Amino acid sequence: METLTSIFTAINGVVWGPLMLILLLGVGIYLQAGLKIMPIRKLGMGFKLLFQKRPAGMGEEKEGEISPFNALMTALSATIGTGNIAGVATAIALGGPGAIFWMWITALVGMATKFSEAVLAVRFRETDSLGYHIGGPMYYIKNGLGRKWIWLGGAFAFFGAVAAFGIGNTVQSNSVADALESSFGVPHWITGLVIMVLAGAVILGGIRRIAKVAGKLVPIMSVAYIIAGIIALAANIDQIGTAFGNIFYYAFNPHAAVGGFAGAAVMAAIRFGVARGIFSNEAGLGSAPIAHAAAQTKNPVRQGLIAMLGTFIDTIMVCTITALVILTAPIWETGEAGASLTALSFDNALPGGGLGEAIVSIALSVFAFTTILGWSFYGEKCCQFLFGVRSIMPYRVLFVLAIPVGALAQLGFIWLMADTFNALMAIPNLIALALLSPIVFKLAKDFFAGKDVLPGEELDHF
Repeated sequence: METLTSIFTAINGVVWGPLMLILLLGVGIYLQAGLKIMPIRKLGMGFKLLFQKRPAGMGEEKEGEISPFNALMTALSATIGTGNIAGVATAIALGGPGAIFWMWITALVGMATKFSEAVLAVRFRETDSLGYHIGGPMYYIKNGLGRKWIWLGGAFAFFGAVAAFGIGNTVQSNSVADALESSFGVPHWITGLVIMVLAGAVILGGIRRIAKVAGKLVPIMSVAYIIAGIIALAANIDQIGTAFGNIFYYAFNPHAAVGGFAGAAVMAAIRFGVARGIFSNEAGLGSAPIAHAAAQTKNPVRQGLIAMLGTFIDTIMVCTITALVILTAPIWETGEAGASLTALSFDNALPGGGLGEAIVSIALSVFAFTTILGWSFYGEKCCQFLFGVRSIMPYRVLFVLAIPVGALAQLGFIWLMADTFNALMAIPNLIALALLSPIVFKLAKDFFAGKDVLPGEELDHF
């Protein structure tokens, strides 16, 4: 295990080094500039489209397996998870309050990235031999860049199929097991088995069942968590201004050691803010467009406008609530980290001993459960790209069986592995986004000019 840890640590240091931060932020900034900050300007339009009822006679919009709303909820089910609770706390514990500023920046530029990913996913999606719409980075690389780039799509699919077992499976079950053991004394193995049974019942039913469950669980739990956070912040309302001040000040200034907090340089704030921001909202990873490709729409830009909401909701809303609860409590200066830091911060603000810990444990459990559902679909489609439709069911079974293994494993190594494969997924996707950006810009320009946008189904795929 020590050898494996050393290997992954070395790889992680390279793939999450300055070059990756420049690539992630650089591509996002380039896309925002090329779109003339449209994702931020049209945020309201995105929310309007999300809840807009389709008029009668729009039967052509039924192409796909799930509604645009459920496509977003499926994508959110995979993003709103431990990153919003444990990931935010880790960013603050290692990078200081300034890390949150860089999480926000990652989200704002990430809205353009997520928009572009979904546009390309719908534009270049295919229909498989089972009649399902399939898409994502491996398909817009294959169909957008051409056959000579198919190796890059294969690289993404390989990293995605493996990464799903980290970020979308073992990390989640391990975090839930830790939370339930510390809060309610539930043994790790019981948690692992229960999640395996519940997740298996959904995952084995495919995308329609996953989307149906995500469409109900994600909105309810997200709203409940935000309300709990607002109540906690109301108790420490006098500290909110200071918290915001610290976020902006320490984004550009080093934080000295205080109490159990070891201090953090500006580069640490940037590194952990960007890394945890990407881990949470997954903008640039190329995961979410796999879900959006299954949406019942023929208009790539319309789905892109809906898709970019995922980054806003995940980071600007949910992660910010977590960050403010932590920074308005004095706990983060004691050296605590991870989900326990978030739980103790809620406890500090809410009346009744242990209430905050119970809220965090329940939220973490539900968020992690939905993340497992969403990532099972991502990994499955990556595996299908590599090995065909016959690999779908074996992958689902293996994915479900890995859940209790993750619940019993060492969290530190799992986080390290997940972080590493996240970056390896992002590299092929970001290259494709940069090369295919002229298509995104043209489709967006045509859409807002009132011109027809060619459906992906009318393209010639090889």
